Amino acid sequence: MSGGVVGKPLVGISTYLEESARWGVWEMPAALLPASYPRLIRAGGGLAAMLPPDAPEHAEAVVARLDALVVAGGPDVEPVRYGAERHPRTGPPARQRDTWELALIEAALASGTPLLGVCRGMQLLNVALGGSLIQHIDGHTSGVGVFGEHAVKPVPGTRYAGIVPEPASVPSYHHQAVDRLGDGLVASAHAEDGIVEAVELPGGAWALGVQWHPEMGTCTRLVRALVTAAS
Repeated sequence: MSGGVVGKPLVGISTYLEESARWGVWEMPAALLPASYPRLIRAGGGLAAMLPPDAPEHAEAVVARLDALVVAGGPDVEPVRYGAERHPRTGPPARQRDTWELALIEAALASGTPLLGVCRGMQLLNVALGGSLIQHIDGHTSGVGVFGEHAVKPVPGTRYAGIVPEPASVPSYHHQAVDRLGDGLVASAHAEDGIVEAVELPGGAWALGVQWHPEMGTCTRLVRALVTAAS
């Protein structure tokens, strides 16, 4: 392990960057992360470290200090990143996050650092490898600010199927999805409507993305597999 202490791998998690957030008597710009993410990492046996957006040239040094990386969910990826025009339903850009998290992903892939992409993180993994996104779909939320739930079916023989071999009901909140797969990626789970729900790089490097939000569920098998890969 490169960064673990007391025998536990250090898992970095990318964060939101908000112009205005409120806590106590304060309201100001903030780098933040739902507490469910570090709780998930702890449940999987790791130590969590927040990684707010920084200069992309620092990504390699940051990843070198980690044992694993989680790219968290969040706003839509800017369509220019995959050569598309903006759809009317696509949200406002988060350019600092896009730049930083793409640099983190590239550094993790280059170094072989285990990587888990969650929702937006899976989409960015796909874009980093030359893939594209569907900019709007319906039916994968239960309303504004309300997680939906639907079944995903693993693709036999994939890394994901080795971790969760049975169909599972997962917490979901997204309106974009993978379209063209990035170079080397394979789909490792699908929703009942055919939407790609997990992608991975087969072979040696542990790189997996899921379209749903494991931090909002009770299953810890994915994060335990990530932490094991980092040990």
